Amino acid sequence: MKTGIIDYGAGNLRSVANAVHSLGIEPRIIDSPDGFDDVTHLILPGVGAFGDSMAELERRGLADPIRRWIADDRPFFGICVGYQLLFDGGDENPGVAGLGVFKGQVVRFPADGRKIPHMGWNAANPADASDPLWQGLGDAPFFYFVHSYYPVPDDPSLVAMETEYEGLRFASAIRRGRLLATQFHPEKSQQAGLRLLGNFLQ
Repeated sequence: MKTGIIDYGAGNLRSVANAVHSLGIEPRIIDSPDGFDDVTHLILPGVGAFGDSMAELERRGLADPIRRWIADDRPFFGICVGYQLLFDGGDENPGVAGLGVFKGQVVRFPADGRKIPHMGWNAANPADASDPLWQGLGDAPFFYFVHSYYPVPDDPSLVAMETEYEGLRFASAIRRGRLLATQFHPEKSQQAGLRLLGNFLQ
């Protein structure tokens, strides 16, 4: 197993690398198109703005290799902005196209009294508790969130976990084939997050 972590200037890259390292795996940092060779698992982390992140992926020549990786159904884990970038575009930077792997938009929490960003620990409810990825996590594990935007997939069958924030339910994770993407940060979610990362890497 060789795990690659995409480096496009995302602020939490080192935290993700440290989490993977704590599971006994030495990750490879990928910052150019030729870094994908021999990698078996790919993680796309993210902290920051949608538009800036997408621009940096394009500038470093990483966007198309990521699209091809996902199209080949190879193990992929998108985290926070790395989850949002999988969709067509969104409210944060209108007119900026995402990776377009899935149809849907990334929308902002409504400004109707709830605190924005959604920050802190919250439960994520699996759509299919028998999925091996959720093994050992229980019925509603708690993970750490910090975000103002969240994806709304056109295809509801993608939704693998849902989270409620002050009366609004959103897709906190999606799953298709060997792809998993989460709005929460497993690398900041202590034992639950490490267990989920470990399940993915296995």
